[in-house]
Amino acid sequence: MSLGQAIAPHLPYLRRYGRAISGSQQNGDALVARLLETLVADPAAVDTGNDLRVQLYRMVHDNFGLMANGTAAGAAADLTDIAIADARLRRIPSLARQALLLTAVEGFNAEDTGRIIGRGTDEVKTLIAEATDEIDRQTRARILIIEDEPIIAMDIEMIVRDLGHDVVAVATTHREAVAEAQKHQPGLVLADIQLADNSSGIEAVQEILTGLSVPVIFITAFPERLLTGDRPEPAFLLTKPYQPATLRAAISQVLFFDESTVPA
Repeated sequence: MSLGQAIAPHLPYLRRYGRAISGSQQNGDALVARLLETLVADPAAVDTGNDLRVQLYRMVHDNFGLMANGTAAGAAADLTDIAIADARLRRIPSLARQALLLTAVEGFNAEDTGRIIGRGTDEVKTLIAEATDEIDRQTRARILIIEDEPIIAMDIEMIVRDLGHDVVAVATTHREAVAEAQKHQPGLVLADIQLADNSSGIEAVQEILTGLSVPVIFITAFPERLLTGDRPEPAFLLTKPYQPATLRAAISQVLFFDESTVPA
């Protein structure tokens, strides 16, 4: 198997992680593009005999550090979203946010996360605890849930309320979702992509976004429908079945980059 073939299955998820830590599709894709440029120039930059996934995430992590410091190629990318996050959560180092994302969203254990960010396992656990505690104090949002399965909707609503956020409505169809968004002007949308009456959550979100600038997290059993490489792709995409910690981390992280989120 060639290096390109080995890397290909990881690219959608590397792009997801890049968008999540940088705050935008433009910046996240720039991080992954830099990774690919490095590997084209020097294929020996990774050891295919060892855990390739860990090595690739480590390269994205390193590129983010260079971009944030303005030293990487392509550092002219818009860093407004990073500035918003850092201004709001300057007490949480970016490293702690990445540790939280890598474990809760990307599924790495603490040991592999440490290999990616260059820290020991105990320090990773400390970073995650610090980030989680501070997150709960720093952000609050009014959230619209678009989900047609009652049990899942109730579970999401409970997690959202436990985090201190307000649920403005739970919609089950395209038409209902658009109407509730127009009525309540939420600060965050959590959406499934397959809704009741066979309507599309993707199309509902697209219509909502024509009249409202709001961050969106898709929660779906069909991630391949969104991780296609076509624009726009969601910065946050969770796969069903999900763990409560995964949803918690995604909600908190997406609110880092939203300037309308109010301090808790």
